[in-house]
Amino acid sequence: MAVCILLGTLRLLPYGISVALAETAGLAFGSSISKWRDVAERNLKRALPGLSAGERRCIRHGVYRNLGRVAFALAKLPIWSPRKVQRHVAFAGLEHFRAAQAKGRGVLLLTAHLGNWELGAIAHAAVVGPLHVMVRPLENRQVDRLVESLRRSHGNGVIAKRNAAREVLRVLASNGTVGILADQNALHEEAVFIRFFGVTASANKGFAKLALRSGAAVVPSIARWDPAGRSHIVEYGPEIDILRTSSPARDVEANSQRFQRALEDRIRRYPEQWLWIHRRWRTQPRDN
Repeated sequence: MAVCILLGTLRLLPYGISVALAETAGLAFGSSISKWRDVAERNLKRALPGLSAGERRCIRHGVYRNLGRVAFALAKLPIWSPRKVQRHVAFAGLEHFRAAQAKGRGVLLLTAHLGNWELGAIAHAAVVGPLHVMVRPLENRQVDRLVESLRRSHGNGVIAKRNAAREVLRVLASNGTVGILADQNALHEEAVFIRFFGVTASANKGFAKLALRSGAAVVPSIARWDPAGRSHIVEYGPEIDILRTSSPARDVEANSQRFQRALEDRIRRYPEQWLWIHRRWRTQPRDN
């Protein structure tokens, strides 16, 4: 299996060589998929219309290299000791997470397919403490089983996205932490419509509903690549205040907009590390 060969090779090589190989493999693989190029071009023209063709190409290539680094993280971090994780991964804003955790109502980590989302969860478990991650099972069952075993490294738990609300609420009720990737397109039956990069987009209303129902603290978090240091930085932002009114529907919409704005702000800072190959603006209001 190609995935096993790649992960095995990256696991055996020294840090610097394995990162470079992962980036090269990601760039070569991504550049060969015309569908990814076309989707990324449409997304970038919609979200960042001021970019030139050359700037869009640089961002696309950055996305492919970043995907290679995601594979690097799955290969390396599960076998690294906490000390070795700290040697290669820095943490910033951890005081925001600690303050949220101290409230005792659980923490929802608001994250995205930005930087190295797999590394962020595993590094958090190794250095800060285990958490649960909500995931959508992969179509290839063999690859899914392999990736899930790696995601469980350092004590992490995995919650399947389908019918996940009860399990997420259980974890939060025990002051646990749940990381949720909240940046993707949502289907109509799951969607609330917000503005993302100034354009109407759908967001999964489940995140806001979980935050409102549980009373958990919502803390934005990403694991970004630092090109200068050739290493990753796991960043935590200040807790996002939750708006509550007499209208549950308005609360879901208003808080979803706040959450998406927090993600957009981070994507704008590191556009070459976001997953522009995803059809983020696919679902639109039915009357459009």
